[in-house]
Amino acid sequence: MKKILGIAISVIILITLLACGLKTQPNTQYLRIHIRANSNLEIDQNVKYEIKDKLVDFLTPILSECETKEKAEEALKNNLENIEQIADKCLKAKGFNYKSNAKLNNEYFPTRTYSSLTLESGYYDALIVELGEAKGDNWWCVVYPPLCFTNSNSKVVYKSKIAEIIKNFMDKQPN
Repeated sequence: MKKILGIAISVIILITLLACGLKTQPNTQYLRIHIRANSNLEIDQNVKYEIKDKLVDFLTPILSECETKEKAEEALKNNLENIEQIADKCLKAKGFNYKSNAKLNNEYFPTRTYSSLTLESGYYDALIVELGEAKGDNWWCVVYPPLCFTNSNSKVVYKSKIAEIIKNFMDKQPN
C-alpha cells in the first residue's frame, strides 16, 4: 500500500510540475565550442579545421574527466592561455600573421542536430575561439556533455532531474 501511495504522490508531483509550466532549459545544460575562421578564403577555412583538430586532441583528455558542466567550464577557464598558444602555434607554422583569442561567453546559436540530439536555437555558454578577424564561416559543436570530445571508451549519459527526484523519493519510502 505504501509503495502505491509513493507512486501516486510521485505522479501527482510530476503532473503538478508539468502543469505549472516547468520547462527544462536545455541550453543551460550544455557547453558548446565555436571556432571562427579569419575569413572565408580557403586557406583560412583550412587552418580553422587544423586548429579544431589540435584543440580536440588537447581538450579531450581534460574534458573527459569533467563530471559536470561547471567543472568543464572551470577546466576551460584554466586552459584559455593554452588554447590560444596551440592555435597561435598552428597559425604561425602555416605562415599567418594573425593570432587567436579564446574566451568563455554566452552567445546565440542556431538550431543544430548532432546524431539523434537536437539543440534548439538560443543562447548557450560556449568556448569561443576567434582566429584573426573571425569574420569567416565557423565550426561549432558541444564540449559538455562531450559530443565532439569523446573517445571510443567513453559514452554520454543524460540525466533527468525529475526522474532523480522521484527515485530519491521512492528510495526513502519504507517497504
